Amino acid sequence: MACPAAVEFPCAYRRLAGLASRRVFVFFVAMFLFLAAAALAQAITIATYNIENYLVADRMVDGVYRPAYPKPEKEKAALRQVVRGIAPDILAVQEMGTQAFLEDFQRELKEAGQDFPYTALLEAADPDRHVAVLSKVPFKEVRRHAQVATSYFGRKEAVKRGVLEVVLATAGDGEFSLFVVHLKSRHTERPDDPESALQRRAEAEAVRDLVLARYPDPAKGRFLVCGDWNDTRASKPVTALTKRGDTLLGPILAAADSHGEAWTHFYRKEDSYSRIDYVLVSPALLPLVQEGRAVIYDGPGVSLASDHRPVVVRLGVERGP
Repeated sequence: MACPAAVEFPCAYRRLAGLASRRVFVFFVAMFLFLAAAALAQAITIATYNIENYLVADRMVDGVYRPAYPKPEKEKAALRQVVRGIAPDILAVQEMGTQAFLEDFQRELKEAGQDFPYTALLEAADPDRHVAVLSKVPFKEVRRHAQVATSYFGRKEAVKRGVLEVVLATAGDGEFSLFVVHLKSRHTERPDDPESALQRRAEAEAVRDLVLARYPDPAKGRFLVCGDWNDTRASKPVTALTKRGDTLLGPILAAADSHGEAWTHFYRKEDSYSRIDYVLVSPALLPLVQEGRAVIYDGPGVSLASDHRPVVVRLGVERGP
């Protein structure tokens, strides 16, 4: 309805004011979206994930025992769905097979819209299960620590899956290291070491000493240690990996899923849930962890893809050249 002549100016003013308000609102929404996109562009998403036997292994498939059988296609499809849902820049995996299996995984992820041009695999003492990294960010350096010495009941041994270290460049001539670890499982090889706790602790100490050799002062070093440590938070192996005497490598990031639950592993044999997958961050890198914590991904496909759930962390750093 037209404004009466007596109030034509105030009415027109209100229309102009309303239009200006809408423009201001649109401007601030656009600015918010721009800043959010800029923040995402200056962050790197890292996920660690035990992908459960991406190799040929004896396994149950649809209730039938299958010896020397590859990972079923429906599990692989679910795994791709999970990775697509996370869309990480760097994906650290455990229980990867040989180089051929890694290349298969890389190819199928690319077909699913997740292209990781850079990969690294470590083949250590364990002939079957390996650790690997797939990355959208180029590696500055790859260090394959295949012979990490340890001792077990007086016998010299090596950490079964070794330690894979990738160094990644960040803007401003910065860099950080990502150490990928898969400690000894609870399947014991000796009756005097129930659940292999002693062997796992020895491996944890060897990994810790390796990290400290690379970064003698963790307060100044920029690194993360992630993976499947095969034990709970308060256990001796996990504690041993985080510190030596008074020297703390760094805190293990708190993590939870969208429901506030903190488990990362479902043990089918005992129908039990626990957290055994972790991301440790050095004190120097901790301020760059977005929200100061990690996330346990519980999106579509996660229950079928693996008996583990991925742990995801976002670092507020911009990738380097």
